[in-house]
This record gives sequence, C-alpha cells and structure tokens, in this order.
Amino acid sequence: MLFGISAADAQGPFAATRGSGVASSDSAFSAYLAQVRGRALAQGVRSATLDSAFYGLTPNPRVITLDQGQPGGSFDSAIPAFEPYRVKHVDAARIRRGRTAYAANRGKLGAIERETGVPEAIMVAIYGHETNYGSYTGDFDLIRSLATLAYEGRRRDLFEPELIAALKMLDRGVPRARLVGSYAGATGYPQFLPSVYLRVARDGDGDGRVDIWSSEADALASIGNYFVKAGWRPGEPWGVAVAVPAGLDRARIANRTAAPRCPRVMERHSRWLTMAEWRALGVAPVGGRSLPDTALATLLEPDGQGRTAYLLTSNYRVILDYNCSNFYALSVGLLADAVAN
Repeated sequence: MLFGISAADAQGPFAATRGSGVASSDSAFSAYLAQVRGRALAQGVRSATLDSAFYGLTPNPRVITLDQGQPGGSFDSAIPAFEPYRVKHVDAARIRRGRTAYAANRGKLGAIERETGVPEAIMVAIYGHETNYGSYTGDFDLIRSLATLAYEGRRRDLFEPELIAALKMLDRGVPRARLVGSYAGATGYPQFLPSVYLRVARDGDGDGRVDIWSSEADALASIGNYFVKAGWRPGEPWGVAVAVPAGLDRARIANRTAAPRCPRVMERHSRWLTMAEWRALGVAPVGGRSLPDTALATLLEPDGQGRTAYLLTSNYRVILDYNCSNFYALSVGLLADAVAN
C-alpha cells in the first residue's frame, strides 16, 4: 500500500545532484535528522532507539531516483483500458495461489470474518495483490528510505510522520531487520506504512506478537481490522458486473459532487442510485449475482460504453481506501470472487 507519489519536478535538496547518484552533503542530512530526533523525542521515542536508528545513517540516492521516476501524466491525460490490467492481475496463477492461501488459512480466516464481517476472500485478495501472497515484500531499509524521502522534501509532510512511526515501531520492540519493504515505506505481507501498522496491526495467531512479515494469520487479521476501521459493511458485496443498455442517458446519472480524496478516481463514478432504480434504467447484472433492491450503488464503465461495467457499493470505497485506484479495487474484488468460487 504505497503513497501516490507523482513525478512532479518540485525542487528539493537533491536537485543539484539529480541523476549523479550522489546525495547532498552529509552535514545537511545530519542536521535534518537532528530536527527529526527532537520531534521523535517529543512523541515518546526513547533516546537509545534514536541513537541506534540514526547511527551512520546516510541518504539513499536510489530511493530518490525511484521516487522521481514514478509514472506521472497530466490530470487530463487519457486513462488506459482496464481489461489489460485485469488480465495481468486476475490471472490463473494468482487465482490458483489465492485458492491455496485461502485453503491453508480457512480456520483463521473464518474466525476473522466472524469477528469483523470482512469476507475471507477479500482479505486473501488484498494479500495477493500487495505481495503476491508474500513472495516479494521489498528489501529497502525503511528507516533509511523514509529519512531520505523526508529529507528530500517534496512530500515531507507525508514521509516524516512515517519515519517517526517507524521509529516508534523500533521502540516497541519490532526488530530493525523486520523494517524492510518498498522504497516508499510499505512493509510486510499487507504492505502497511508504519503509521498503519501502529493503528491496525493485530495478532491473528494468538502467539502474543504482531508479525505481518512472516505470519499469514497476523497479516490477514490486520487487513481485516484495516477494513473494519475504514467502514466495511458486513453482508454487503463490493459490487457486481452489469450490462448497460446502449440508450442509457449518462447525463442523467452523472455525479455532480467533487470528492475531497482521489477526485480523478471518483469522478468516473455515477451518482448513487438504488438497485431498483438501476434496474428501471435497464442496467442488469450479468453472471448470476445481484444486489438487493434497496442497495445503493454507483456505475463505473472502466472500458467505456458497450463493455462490461460494474455497480459498486460503499464497500468498494473501502477497498479504494486501501489503494485509491479503480483498477486496483476492481481487481481485488474480481480476484476475491474467483478465489472464493
């Protein structure tokens, strides 16, 4: 679960050496760490933890290169088709491995679902999308990466709190060797940012530890807890595939409210209508699944008119809270359905 880092060319302290593979002066980086140290101490991180974490720490130019190389594009650039993404991310191998993980964890998953209301298959699908069921979780040192990104400055308001959260994890006994992951600070099977770990990580196997790096039970329980806190509604499907009549008046169903978060993602959705209202407009479920007449849903046509569309419930928005991408959320839902069948 990563930050949405764009390739914007905002200037930071690495600008003078961009492309050279050399970080700016160690003294400036050390001065910045001294500021972070004061803020971390004020939040209760022990001095000994900071001494150990910051000893010999240097910026990682590779992290900056990766961050600045993230695919960008203007707000008005064309959105690609969903189908190629679906074929790649809801493929036979991922479904097969998902069913294996599902079967291996049924006892724990059933207990988590009963407690949280989050479907077993949804938790498994998140696990599959984030790290391909634990096959790759990243090998960047989180403290170094987050310190580098915070120091570089373009997203300091995002990365510095995550750096301090990672320091709190150390302070609470998480071994430094566990604090590895993506260059942008996501770690473990669920790819949680440090602040998310502190907020939602749970012990799922009852051993008294919260280990999202090697315990599938802990990772799945933590994903379930994340969804609960994000507002998952038990018993409500994420959505259904539908066929849309050619004559549908899309202006009539257009959403006219601006979303405060991820507006480009949300602007592709229609306004909310009940399932009964969608049926009256000729929008019909395909594949045998449906929603209750009173269920509220929005319409999304990811590949445009005449292709498979989806009616999406509020639980789809919870998946978007995990990663605000329609392609990601649709693929999680579709993978979950395939794993469970």
